[in-house]
Amino acid sequence: MLTDKAVRAAKPREKPYKLSDGHGFYLLVHPNGSRYWRMDYKHGEKRATLAIGVYPEVSLKDARLAQTKARDMLAQGINPSSYKKLTRGVGNLSSGDSFQAVADEWIAKLEAEGRAEATLEKMRWLLGLAEPLLGTRPIGQIKAPELLTVLRTIEARGRYETARRLRSTCGSIFRYAIATGRAERDVSADLIGAIITPKVTHRAAIVEPQKVGQLLREIDSYQGQPVVEAALQLAPHVFVRPGELRMAEWSEFDFDEAIWTIGAQKMKMRRPHRVPLSEQVIEILRRLKPMSGTSRYLFPSLRSPDRCISENTVNAALRRLGYDKTEMTGHGFRAMASTLLNESGKWHSDAIERQLAHVENNDVRRAYLRGEHWDERVRMMQAWSDYLDQLRDGGKVLKGNFARRKR
Repeated sequence: MLTDKAVRAAKPREKPYKLSDGHGFYLLVHPNGSRYWRMDYKHGEKRATLAIGVYPEVSLKDARLAQTKARDMLAQGINPSSYKKLTRGVGNLSSGDSFQAVADEWIAKLEAEGRAEATLEKMRWLLGLAEPLLGTRPIGQIKAPELLTVLRTIEARGRYETARRLRSTCGSIFRYAIATGRAERDVSADLIGAIITPKVTHRAAIVEPQKVGQLLREIDSYQGQPVVEAALQLAPHVFVRPGELRMAEWSEFDFDEAIWTIGAQKMKMRRPHRVPLSEQVIEILRRLKPMSGTSRYLFPSLRSPDRCISENTVNAALRRLGYDKTEMTGHGFRAMASTLLNESGKWHSDAIERQLAHVENNDVRRAYLRGEHWDERVRMMQAWSDYLDQLRDGGKVLKGNFARRKR
């Protein structure tokens, strides 16, 4: 363990070096003589470093106290770096009242709540559109016309949905600023009705049985990367959201129980989700294993096995098969399954909705729907895969010709 004498005696070297005190806590000594307290740690699956302070402003004793506090947070499932960002400025609110400072704190709050990194990145990108005009402005002094100017510049490029989402996101930040004493009102509320409401367009999907069969045959003839072909083949059988499919990890699959368990952090509604695996899905996975089994992901990027395929990969593959964005999308496999499963009349609608990982909007009804309809979903997913095989093989299939539910 470090001593005050050892810390005082630490001399600069040609390259930075560490003096360890245990449990990932150390003094980092730079060539210019500056000395920093740091703690390396792991939160979830991510490794990170907490900046504790600068020596001698922060003594060894105080640094150890901070390290102990950080370890206590980790034991409670709290990311100490996120907590530090989240509480920065609290108690001294005048030091961080710019729009950018408040936005950063709000993002840190979402991170501490366990939001997916993909969601956080989208939020940062969206708020980046407001930074040039609003970033350095004290948030309590921003007026509705200023925010409207930002939104109008986005609308001028035809990005109406982006402008709508930015207005909503800014509203969350203004409300956070009100809660922390740096603003008195949410000026984004004044802009309701002032910006263009985008026309709702549903994602393209193929739902006619004959056309579904043709699509499945086209997928089997795909001439691109084998890993992408496997993703195309799995998509109609499991009909999860595109992000959940492309980020699938081998560790999530239990082949003995035939279950794919997706963690809450990956799900849109922040609830864990289970997908029963049909015999056909198991077979696709067994063919895929030799191709990507050394990677964490089922569908690793060609550039790096440590990353999954991009969000555009499946859509690009569909375009390569000749389906444009008005005909079929990666998200369309969900609409395909939802439509045909419901039209079959063979399955309980709640079982279908649960398999789609939809959440009941009615609070009272949701309170009573505690069952997951698991046994029915297992049967349904096998029947669905059998039905897709019939469509692919060109057999004479009546609309909704699924195996009947066992009662």
